Amino acid sequence: MRIPRRIQPLVDDGLVDEVIRPLMSGKEADVYAVRCGAEVRCAKVYKEARKRGFKHAAQYQEGRKVRNSRRARAMEKRSRFGRAQQEQMWQTTEVDALYRLIHAGVRVPQPYGCFDGVLLMELILDGEGQEAPRLGDVSLSSEQARTDHAVMMRYVTRMLCAGLVHGDLSEFNVLVDEQGPVIIDLPQVIDAAANNNAARFFARDVNNITAYYGLFAPELLTTRYDGEIWSLFEAGELQPESDLSGVYQEDTRLADVGSMLHEIEAVKAEEMERLERLREADAAE
Repeated sequence: MRIPRRIQPLVDDGLVDEVIRPLMSGKEADVYAVRCGAEVRCAKVYKEARKRGFKHAAQYQEGRKVRNSRRARAMEKRSRFGRAQQEQMWQTTEVDALYRLIHAGVRVPQPYGCFDGVLLMELILDGEGQEAPRLGDVSLSSEQARTDHAVMMRYVTRMLCAGLVHGDLSEFNVLVDEQGPVIIDLPQVIDAAANNNAARFFARDVNNITAYYGLFAPELLTTRYDGEIWSLFEAGELQPESDLSGVYQEDTRLADVGSMLHEIEAVKAEEMERLERLREADAAE
């Protein structure tokens, strides 16, 4: 096939020998099967910011650290240089996350480097040597659904212990090979400690995955792994291999607003009386 313009420099540099075929086109990237020597890998070509369909990107990028102060100022001012740096950061975030997650024991594609907005990484294959299907295209037995759901809950736990939240996890961002689920698509990954939206995105990730596996094992729909895992994380008690039950009792107690207002008014009244006594004492002198 014709070599895409963005991949041509990798061909020129000998990193890619052949572009075999397109694999998919998504909201933030186009993905191709490529041959690199004797191996078939995939090349993820990130779309330019103006062409990406990823909404509310700023919510995902909140809290990402920029070590170079000049770059940080330029990104804050949204200058041309700053926008270019923001784009580079968006592109390199995924490869950095992949390395961190492999180290944390999460199954993700092996990265081989990001070159001018093109990420080379492992092509996940099924048992017949074909591209592994997405989870959303797979039917499961109830037993397999429970097993794979437990694996995914372990993966999101390990991710969180590594300080990361996927942010866009669903049956469309998980591949399934002979060994089980593999998490993909991480350019929007969230810093769990520095992003104010982290808890909300984490809950959405967990509930999206649980909802899909729950189609095959309905008992999973009553679990609350989102609350259980996040509460352990907030308490500083979460470990990569923490025992999880899926049980979480949310504190639904509401503040007694009426009583609080009454106490505030009582304190105000006491303070007014104290000031009045001081004024009377001053006048008597």
